[in-house]
Amino acid sequence: MSSYATEQPSRAEVDAMPGLTLVEFGANWCGICKAAQPAINEALRDAQHLRHLKVEDASGRPLGRSFGIKLWPTLVFMRDGLEVGRVVRPGSAADIRRELEQAAAAKH
Repeated sequence: MSSYATEQPSRAEVDAMPGLTLVEFGANWCGICKAAQPAINEALRDAQHLRHLKVEDASGRPLGRSFGIKLWPTLVFMRDGLEVGRVVRPGSAADIRRELEQAAAAKH
């Protein structure tokens, strides 16, 4: 499992990313985040076109606050800088895959 990065991009940097991006918010010590990793990894296994950022969130972290993150893990799907989907505490790979497919098909 790759760790949640303590260094995080600014909201402006995330909003400027072209294409499909997944911003995963969580914490390395979070048991629910650890338990969700197999489902997340399975869902994203064939998503080579997807940029995946794992960002450590905590009280006062500006990126998480800008997205209104309340629970971990939260997966925010973005396309060309716009949020097009979100999964909070995913229960299965199918939940994530469904949101990913909708995000990939989203038009703005």
